Amino acid sequence: MKFRVIAVDDQPDNLLVLEHYLGNDYALTTFRHGQELIDYFSAGGQADLILLDIVMPMPDGYSLCRWLKAAPLTRDVPVVFLTSLESHTDEAFALSLGAEDFIHKPLSPPVVLARVRNHLLLSQARQALQKQNQTLEILVAERTRKIQEQSDELAARSEQLIAAQSATISAFCSLVEARDNETGNHIRRTQHYLLALCEQLREHPSFAAELTAPNIQLLFKSAPLHDIGKVAIPDSILLKPGKLTAEEWIIMQRHAELGAAAIVAAQAEIGKANSSYLEYARQIAHSHHERWDGSGYPQKLAGDAIPLAGRLMAIADVYDALISRRVYKPAFTHDESIAIMRGESGRHFDPQIIEGMLAIAARFDEIARHFADLPER
Repeated sequence: MKFRVIAVDDQPDNLLVLEHYLGNDYALTTFRHGQELIDYFSAGGQADLILLDIVMPMPDGYSLCRWLKAAPLTRDVPVVFLTSLESHTDEAFALSLGAEDFIHKPLSPPVVLARVRNHLLLSQARQALQKQNQTLEILVAERTRKIQEQSDELAARSEQLIAAQSATISAFCSLVEARDNETGNHIRRTQHYLLALCEQLREHPSFAAELTAPNIQLLFKSAPLHDIGKVAIPDSILLKPGKLTAEEWIIMQRHAELGAAAIVAAQAEIGKANSSYLEYARQIAHSHHERWDGSGYPQKLAGDAIPLAGRLMAIADVYDALISRRVYKPAFTHDESIAIMRGESGRHFDPQIIEGMLAIAARFDEIARHFADLPER
């Protein structure tokens, strides 16, 4: 049975290109208006992959993506944007809506074929991983190898390795979201907090050498993997509806080491030359629970011995934990959270990074509101 691919674009020429290159291998359905897509799914239509133009008469691609990700029957269907937009801000916003990737216009047939094939394979793999929680740690490393193989092929054809890396990380992130019922938009919020911190500190004498533009992009893309190790934590602990016991907390703390180990295994499988972009992911997963005074875990590192990526992620992660409600604590207000974090300067947090965070505290509040979880019913 052929995969069903849906394409929406108000430009007939683009639809003709897609029909020509995808029609033989896939069950392709095309629409020129977004409302036709909504009507199709409302009538019970199905799809394995959706290609969306962004700039269209309302509803535009962003609006359609929101609608698809909010509907139970379509929220897990991969969405790939067809776009002539080049801004990193546009890409970050589109990813925050739940899209998996981009195909830039003018459409290149080899790129279209590779992206469609790879994302269909990614979607299949994600569904398989969600059904096999008991072997998730092994599957994480194996899936990384397979995704990187697909990414290498894609990069060889289109010289767009950055986009392929984004697809790899997106697949990883789906594992965390599938396991942790308190994640919500935590991944997207912390990712954008970290980006805001990097942009604030990129000219700081202590951080400028490391916070180059390429490194900031790698940090932004790696941030969602900070809790990847939670996929190896038993459900009885990870999903416990109450405060953990001392013994359970010891097991929960292992997620930092487990996450780093899974990424190291993936790096070994992929090879050093092709896996350098995972190094920040490894540092973040391993060290984001270390504390400036050395009282954190798992290695009890202190001061500058903690990788910069871990120090940045610690601030993003703790701020979001403070403003979020948990079964064991209420949500603190933004001002209360900022006050608590200011008090932890030099103890939990790098004083210089906290100073940078305080300078853009309002930006943190804006990000938290923009990616706020939906209210519970």
